[in-house]
Amino acid sequence: MSGAAAHGLTRDPAAPAWERIGAEFSDVLAAWPALGPWFEIDWHAPRPFAATARVRTAAGTVFVKRHHPMLRSVDDLRCEHRFAAHVAASLARQGVAVPVPLAGRDGATAQLAAGWVWEVLPAVPGHDVYRDTLSWEPPAQAGVAVAAGRALAGLHRAAAGFDAPARRAPWLVGRFAPLDAPDPLAALLGSVGTAALPHAALARWPDWRSRCMQVLGGRLARFAAEPRQPPLWTHGDWHVSNLLWTQAEAAGGAGEVAAVLDFGLADRSCALFDLATAIERNAVAWLDLDSNAPIARPAIARALLDGYHALQPLDRPARRTLAALLPVVHVGFALSEIGYFHVLRGEPDSVALAFETFLLGHASWFDTPDGVSLLAALLD
Repeated sequence: MSGAAAHGLTRDPAAPAWERIGAEFSDVLAAWPALGPWFEIDWHAPRPFAATARVRTAAGTVFVKRHHPMLRSVDDLRCEHRFAAHVAASLARQGVAVPVPLAGRDGATAQLAAGWVWEVLPAVPGHDVYRDTLSWEPPAQAGVAVAAGRALAGLHRAAAGFDAPARRAPWLVGRFAPLDAPDPLAALLGSVGTAALPHAALARWPDWRSRCMQVLGGRLARFAAEPRQPPLWTHGDWHVSNLLWTQAEAAGGAGEVAAVLDFGLADRSCALFDLATAIERNAVAWLDLDSNAPIARPAIARALLDGYHALQPLDRPARRTLAALLPVVHVGFALSEIGYFHVLRGEPDSVALAFETFLLGHASWFDTPDGVSLLAALLD
């Protein structure tokens, strides 16, 4: 791999997981003839799961994304694109933009070319204030979280009426499973041994079953006892770095959300799952888990909920369900990362981080005084 450092699983700079996009995509852009010739690649995204470049073309600036075909199929991407288009019209009436992927010569928004799956997205108005912020890095200002919570509620309203089955992508989507099963622990244990998560991925931990039962069993049972939630397609990765902001935010004020980016993890889940994910992404400094300092940001969690509640009221039972969900909301994605890093990337160190630190470590943290304080903030 080559190029500048990318975002990884820790604060340490990481080599890009995928080769950066270069001049080889000239032939690919022929599938989008309305763009005309391209002039310059002026930025490469540091995000780890796909190669993304900002490209200046005759028709304006676009973002070109390239995916491994085992990670995203053409049909899977097109489903994601239909969801983005569905919410875009409603959010536009709220003054929030969504970069709906551009259709190519054949009307398709995703193309298989040169052994990769490609998509092209337009630039949209707004300031990318958190472009270089790591995932799981909380915002410093509560006002930012209020705006993010309010915008999330707006997206959930906009998502109503989009009825599609869960995505079939094997890895790295905001999948509700195994939490949606009547017995989530049994579903978790049963997911190991599939093509997406083979037994070999966990072979270095002979006691993985007992450890999962010890750390996750009680938490999964508590959530399973909560009322079932109505299904909803959701964003799946609601972090401030996936939002564009108004000039007020760029200048240091609270600001408002100007655009919603990156629907790459979007999937069929439920509104509370997406809200819990937003809290998990923005209200805990997970990259400092091994430090002696508190990593919970209860004020940010409360601000997210305040913003959300202003548009989508949360009653006491909903908050209790949210508190039961938060310690396990990461489970599906953590399992997905284990499979991805084992099968597609062949990175045993990353598998270990995904299992030890992400799957088990994040859940265990909620038993600490810091974690308990965050759960209490959800019920205030």
